[in-house]
Amino acid sequence: LIQWKGRYHLFYQHNPHGAVSINKHKGHAVSDDLVHWVHLPIALAPTPGSYDSAHTATGCVVDNDGTPTFVYTGFASLDPLIESQCIATSTDDLLTWRKHPANPVIPGPPPGLEVTGFRDPCVWREDGTWYMALGSGIRGLGGAVLLYRSPDLVSWEYLQPILVGDPAETGTVWECPNFFPLDGRHVLIVSHLPARGCFYFTGTYADYRFIPEAKGVLDWGHCFYAPQTFRDDLGRRIMFGWLQEARSGEAQQAAGWSGVMSLPQVLSLDSRGALLTAPAPEVEALRRRHRRLTDLPLSPEIYVLPEVRGEFLEIIAAIDPGDAQRVALHVRRSPDGEEETLIVFDRGRARLSIDRRRSSLSAAVVRDVREAPLALPEGEPLELRLFLDGSALELYANRGTYLASRLYPEREDSLGIALSAEGAGARATLDVWEMESIWERYV
Repeated sequence: LIQWKGRYHLFYQHNPHGAVSINKHKGHAVSDDLVHWVHLPIALAPTPGSYDSAHTATGCVVDNDGTPTFVYTGFASLDPLIESQCIATSTDDLLTWRKHPANPVIPGPPPGLEVTGFRDPCVWREDGTWYMALGSGIRGLGGAVLLYRSPDLVSWEYLQPILVGDPAETGTVWECPNFFPLDGRHVLIVSHLPARGCFYFTGTYADYRFIPEAKGVLDWGHCFYAPQTFRDDLGRRIMFGWLQEARSGEAQQAAGWSGVMSLPQVLSLDSRGALLTAPAPEVEALRRRHRRLTDLPLSPEIYVLPEVRGEFLEIIAAIDPGDAQRVALHVRRSPDGEEETLIVFDRGRARLSIDRRRSSLSAAVVRDVREAPLALPEGEPLELRLFLDGSALELYANRGTYLASRLYPEREDSLGIALSAEGAGARATLDVWEMESIWERYV
């Protein structure tokens, strides 16, 4: 991700030959406004018989004194795993790229360090020196981020780990590290294996070491993975993530595509150092037909919202639970309720959940419940902001709680929105917008 001459560029892992995670190229899309996108030609492709013959994998793009430079991981082999760090440059505003003749610029892990991974460089410049945070893991210790420095992006010196985690809590391999200053602290975001989740740490950085003071889960829906961040021309820290599939490999190949990007998010920290995510204000440009429903009483009887249905919607809901123990927003609901996904707030358990157990009639998709801790102080309403975009669901709730998910209803009429509650006194006000396509301007 980079904003170059005012335009936003997004590079992503892409196999042009099928919906399978092999032979990864670098796809490329560009936007003038962060929400409407157009595809550009493939930026990077594997070079047969070379250091990146299996994958041109994740990395970042930096501005090296006016020269856009791609820093990425090349996979020479997947079995055994052979990873190295490489660079490529562009002279035509990021449209085409030339791989550097010195590649791989970091041919392998530091001597004597037994690692479980060695990939996904995050690069920044500080006081005239380039630094790289590299996703890794140290065998017997846990996931880790390794720190390198360079005067020119070509010659690199290994320094030490920025941070090593506890494998019981944060896995044995850390992928796709993002390390950056924000609101007076430093933030480290890692995607961890084998659980395939996202954690963040916030704290202080000095003498090449990061001291965490707070940590948390980025996505309680366990869907958002391998995010990338960048600082835009407005000084904001913007983040996109990959919303992982929740259907079988066979179903993905039959559909002909796999994986989607999240909507753009703006990052900030609260006073305790917790990382907060919010949809970028630019997404409001996608709003079209609007409907507002106010002061709706909720009961155990499911109330289907009149004239509100669709698979491309933004919903803002303010729900006063009253004395109800549970309140639920039903989305992608068929008229008879055979298919539906529930967003449930359970006051007694202080939990907010996405319940996909009836989200699809297909046996090829994940049908589970994912939940986040959420306790509401007395008198505070439940505040939800929900985006439905085909199979993608992104949910923001009070105080920065975020859950992402994937839904695959089989029925064409699974488009309804409904409300319900267990207990008395719950009331809801909703604003619902139909959303336009991000590609519509370019068709």
